[in-house]
Amino acid sequence: MDKNMDVNKKYDNSKNISNEEMIQKIKKEVKKIQPELIETIRELVSIYSIQMEPEENAPFGKGPTEALNKALEISERLGFNTVNIDNKIGYAEYIPEEIRGYEEYIGIFGHVDVVPLGEGWKYPPLGGKIENNRIYGRGVLDNKGPILSNLFALHILKKLGIKFDVPVRIVFGTNEETGFACVKHYLTKEKAPIFGWTPDCKWPVVYGERGRLKVRIYSEMKDLEKLYEFVNGYILSAPNNGVKLKINFKDDDFGEMILRGYRFGIAENRYFFEFVMSYPAICKKEQLMNLIRSNLTEGTELEEISNWNPVLYDKSSEYVYTLQKVYNYVTGFNAEPVTTTGGTYAKIIPNIIAYGPSFPGQKDIAHLPDEWLDLSDLEKITEIYALSLYEISKLKNKRQSRKLKK
Repeated sequence: MDKNMDVNKKYDNSKNISNEEMIQKIKKEVKKIQPELIETIRELVSIYSIQMEPEENAPFGKGPTEALNKALEISERLGFNTVNIDNKIGYAEYIPEEIRGYEEYIGIFGHVDVVPLGEGWKYPPLGGKIENNRIYGRGVLDNKGPILSNLFALHILKKLGIKFDVPVRIVFGTNEETGFACVKHYLTKEKAPIFGWTPDCKWPVVYGERGRLKVRIYSEMKDLEKLYEFVNGYILSAPNNGVKLKINFKDDDFGEMILRGYRFGIAENRYFFEFVMSYPAICKKEQLMNLIRSNLTEGTELEEISNWNPVLYDKSSEYVYTLQKVYNYVTGFNAEPVTTTGGTYAKIIPNIIAYGPSFPGQKDIAHLPDEWLDLSDLEKITEIYALSLYEISKLKNKRQSRKLKK
């Protein structure tokens, strides 16, 4: 890759991948391993891995721990070294002998816990049923299928003898859907990666995630009218960019503030109005809280419920460029990196971004009845991940500046 290229150039480098012979070998192996990959996804999907009451050696309940152990068992079958960190999170590692002892690594973070099954399924939610070229089941897309796709992609490169200058890990979390405690625990035991991704969002490269601040405005019963007046005047009758509250921040990466998630309720004998701010990186939580408080009337008060700070990875980095180049090469698109209103493990794990697996038009499949993944898409995402890892292997990952030179 030409590091002296203009970083503002469109990501249209569909022919800018070298070593065509190795690329064809990788593509051939991707196609070859699909039956085995599909069967391992069915194995993992058969485990009911929602969070339950903690048990001995199962901090998030029996299901997530069982799914973690199964993912590590699959990894060992593929010849990887594995580590289980207190039954909360674990990983498979590709670490050639010549780089043993390196602390720096590339990390790919997915999760094996799932949301509740819900009602309205036509297909068995834990069956991994295949019909109409699709595999159905809770977790096939979110996130058991994609993280296993990455595991098999790395297995292909290992099989072909591709070398990295740092180890590569495939990490299996067990508490993504209910709090991210698994990755928080991981960081108490392990260093953050120098780079990596989570296959738990959308295509193409997602280099930024908006902040997400949930707040409540409270009042006593005697001041309920004041609460209604404030909410009607400043929020419900105003644009959802927060302009009346003077919080309509905007930047080039994320665009303008979005207010959403409106809800009235009662808690501890007080009335409240709740809403969520999906905010750009140009502002901070403290600014937003102070500005809202400055508009409150007597008899109302503001309380923070939860907050996730924005994530913004360097769009001009060599890593972002490389992943985007591969995505365009495989799909034939001419897309550029994007941001999202969603939240992934990138909110917790430094130096990672979201990368796949949902293609345009596949929004919100993950938590619905009959969650599905097209088998043709499974092959395509495995090819994207395998070629992405291959291109990463050619970079000087260890202790280098990863920003493209202009």
